[in-house]
Amino acid sequence: MGKQWLKPFGAVLVASSLLAGGSAWVAPGNYAYAAEVQGVQQNVINVVGKGEIQVKPDIAYLSIGVNSKAETAASAQKANAAKIQKVTNLLKNTWKISADDIQTSQFYVQPNYTYSEKDGQKVKGYTAHHTLTVTYRDMDKIGDLLDAASQEGANTIENVRFTVENPEKYESEVIAKAVANADVKAGAIAKAVKRELGTVLSVSQPDANVPVFYASEQTAKAQVMSDSKASTQIEAGQVKVSTVLNITYEMK
Repeated sequence: MGKQWLKPFGAVLVASSLLAGGSAWVAPGNYAYAAEVQGVQQNVINVVGKGEIQVKPDIAYLSIGVNSKAETAASAQKANAAKIQKVTNLLKNTWKISADDIQTSQFYVQPNYTYSEKDGQKVKGYTAHHTLTVTYRDMDKIGDLLDAASQEGANTIENVRFTVENPEKYESEVIAKAVANADVKAGAIAKAVKRELGTVLSVSQPDANVPVFYASEQTAKAQVMSDSKASTQIEAGQVKVSTVLNITYEMK
């Protein structure tokens, strides 16, 4: 009889202490329970809400480069400078791209090495490399621009990165989706534990140092055709704009 009574008593005692956020102790035995909980926040549900939309990109970043090889570093650099100047003039004068949208992202001159058992490692000429990152906003003409740059001397087309220039204009939509997602999660949790969902107590960003929204960059490799009759086809696709919110709800 005593053991049958002690088990529920111990369970009730521990549960009462947990709800109070304190500690409980019951004498040891087969049916005794002991628990200690500090600072437990009661009657709340914490969830992470995620909002995401797919949008058509409106800006692209093109990596357009030029390589030149020569016997000396100076001659390689000189030849490459002439090529990159032709490409830059094409971008500015023919394609009317602002100088602010043309930026050097990589530049180097390095030796080329050969190796043989007889002579070991030796320098055999130099390679000069210069890459421009071009900001471009006409999504339908990217392929034509890359073809023109290639014909003008650009021999390294590395990639095309797509994004949206002003993701903040999608802020309200992605936040609304994140809150709706959190509502569904919190409601399901409350129902599962046979409680009711109350009001929102707090909303926060995981990282206050970054925007509540962002645009992830989608990358497309641009293969420039050697056949002059073929044109480069670039598909922009869609990019993701999303946000994550931490939301705390009251649980009734």
